[in-house]
Amino acid sequence: MKKVESNFKGMTISLTVISLVVGGLLAFVNDITAGPIKESKQQNQSKAIKAVVPEFTYMETDTINEMIVFKCYNNDKLVGTAVNAVGKGFGGDFNIMVGFNTNGEIINYTVLSHKETPGLGSQMAEWFKKKSSIIGKSPKKGNLKVSKDGGDIDAITAATITSRAFLNTINEAYKTYNNGSHDGVSSATSVEHHDKKHH
Repeated sequence: MKKVESNFKGMTISLTVISLVVGGLLAFVNDITAGPIKESKQQNQSKAIKAVVPEFTYMETDTINEMIVFKCYNNDKLVGTAVNAVGKGFGGDFNIMVGFNTNGEIINYTVLSHKETPGLGSQMAEWFKKKSSIIGKSPKKGNLKVSKDGGDIDAITAATITSRAFLNTINEAYKTYNNGSHDGVSSATSVEHHDKKHH
């Protein structure tokens, strides 16, 4: 009986030591990878902003309606506003960056991440630029909805739910842009854009 009890204590101590070692290793790995992951996200965000607004020299950031808004200026002239918005598609959340000009018309958009199937995700990234384009349109007119809902936009083939969610998110991004265009950028941070050449 004493031997069994001794073995049990030994196993408990061993498991505790293993847990501490594994926990320490995981924390160490997280510390190592946290920096590169954050840097990668920032690079992707910066690339997305450049893709959806004209060339700019600096930008101001703010958070409105839980969305991040980037007001982009060429010298002192506002040339466009990028809004980072999250929507919920058929497979889960998707993250987009959409750019508006000073008239509220869509300049461009890019899909930062999604949880749709690979085929559907790639279609979402291009469908609303080519097949059923929203570029140059203003959500203000209220017609950026799928045709089944009385709008002007054709849904992705066999993907009405995702199409509807995508357009809803574009419309929500526009509302945020519109709020930001009337409000002052009270809590904004000015960020210089050093890469003057815009692709």
